Amino acid sequence: MGGWARGRRRSPRLPGDGSPGLPGDEGGRRRRPSPGPPETGWAGRILGTRAGGPVLRLLGRRGAGPARPGTTPGGAGAGLARRHRWFLAVLGVGVALRAVAMLGYRPALWFPDSYTYVVTAMRPRPDLVRPAGYSMFLRLLEPFHSFALVALVQHLLGLMVGVLVYVTARRLRAPGWAAVLACVPSLLDAYQVELEHLLISDTLFAALVMSAACLAVTGAPGEGPGEGTGKGAARAVAAETSAVAEASAARGGAAGRIPRAALGRAALGRAAGIGLLLAAATLTRTVGLPLVAIFAAWSLYRARGRVAAASVMLAAAALPILGYGAWFYATYHRVGLVGANGAFLYARTMTFADCAVMKPPPDLAVLCDPRPARLRPPSQEYIWSQDSPLVSLPGITFTRESDALAGRFASLAIRSQPLDYLGSTLSELGRSFTLDRPVYPDQEIYDYYQFPATPPPPPGRYPAMVGAEYAQRYEQGPIGTRIVEPYAGWMRAYQRVAGLPGAAVLVVLLVPPVAAVVRRTRPVQVRRVRPASTAWVLPWATAVALLVMPAAVAEFDYRYVLPAVPAAFLAAALSLTKPSFTNIPINVRI
Repeated sequence: MGGWARGRRRSPRLPGDGSPGLPGDEGGRRRRPSPGPPETGWAGRILGTRAGGPVLRLLGRRGAGPARPGTTPGGAGAGLARRHRWFLAVLGVGVALRAVAMLGYRPALWFPDSYTYVVTAMRPRPDLVRPAGYSMFLRLLEPFHSFALVALVQHLLGLMVGVLVYVTARRLRAPGWAAVLACVPSLLDAYQVELEHLLISDTLFAALVMSAACLAVTGAPGEGPGEGTGKGAARAVAAETSAVAEASAARGGAAGRIPRAALGRAALGRAAGIGLLLAAATLTRTVGLPLVAIFAAWSLYRARGRVAAASVMLAAAALPILGYGAWFYATYHRVGLVGANGAFLYARTMTFADCAVMKPPPDLAVLCDPRPARLRPPSQEYIWSQDSPLVSLPGITFTRESDALAGRFASLAIRSQPLDYLGSTLSELGRSFTLDRPVYPDQEIYDYYQFPATPPPPPGRYPAMVGAEYAQRYEQGPIGTRIVEPYAGWMRAYQRVAGLPGAAVLVVLLVPPVAAVVRRTRPVQVRRVRPASTAWVLPWATAVALLVMPAAVAEFDYRYVLPAVPAAFLAAALSLTKPSFTNIPINVRI
């Protein structure tokens, strides 16, 4: 049995298996029978397109081989629908929920940050606090003069994330029930639907990150989980370049043989696509920047240390980011993507900073808060409240001088009180995993994440008032949210019972490492037949980074948790992948 698992025993050669003189022979080398006609495009590779509607074509037959003789396209689509009926039911409910939200809250819901995004969209210029990626997204849709269309596109992106989670999990042999459960939060969580209806960047950011993650972990049809290295990677690229192989055969080359240069181009093209997606995510929310390093490490792991794909991915990510940095420097003569990193880190440290311990110099002492840490307000108040020592300084809060001063203070606080900083970060991170949903950071912000019963009041702060004027130009009409019953009431009632508890997110994050430990402790003979998959590592690391980074450098916010949820659930599903027998000869598989 152990010999079979290592693929050492040779099986008798059969007609069509590559034996000399028989059909399918390629120079006497064995070639595994193809599972069916190759797909085209990366989505086709992930999903195995076949007959049926758009979603069914995405789901595909997952390496099931060619259709039975006499099977019509309609019959194949019906069988596919039966096989994925639970997912299609969840998807249908998700579509219905978003339709009700669109009917109940017209044209969209507003958040304080929304007005800043609209100003940047109507007057393209780097913002000091937020990168302009989401504003450029709004700019692309500006010719339609409809915030309802923006909300619709965001809902479609939310549905796309759910579909990506499901099909990627099934593509990598996750059990059907695990794949369905993995997509449920993205498709059915009421807070996710509400976030998609808000005019903020998180939905676009989540879609970009999940697209990059699914593209990175998914190989070609027939490649098992965790087999994206060595020969498995070659098979993946071979499927991508099937068109090249056919062209080679047409020119008189060996049928099915793909030039090595074509394999390299396909792999590098995939790496470039991942890099561009990560760059777009970073320019949407700067928390995406650490993901570039995580994905580069994953690329090196899949390629067994070969640096070509990782280098291309890094270059594709760096070029747009550096280009935006050059635009930011030309505008403000400052290096970076935003001009508020120091201010946000200062606000983060004010939950524990003790000037009696820090002993700051006189220029930094002006930022001290004499109140005990337990009596201080949430971190965000040190950026926006008029009572904040930073806001009280001359000029605007985010000048070069103020931001540098705040950054120096934060650095001194972390160096002087490292354990307090660690404890404060863990405390903020713990807010992501509560059983209930307590009000935080204040009632005003908390209410923005609820479907409202009454129309929100117009903005009161001057920057938001300016943004409202630009928003009216964007819409070419009134922008106030109209609440239409009974649809709005249905969504409010649904939100009261259909929210994902934070404790569930913690449990899901623990599933992959626990499953990996359990598999490692199994007997050696069992592990050979059922090799542990590592495909879960990338989405798991992505989810952890998206949860930890805001807690470490800014503050906890409920909307920062939601983009991490699809990655966490995908990782959990991939850690439960079915056995892979691809290393055992076909005629001795059990």
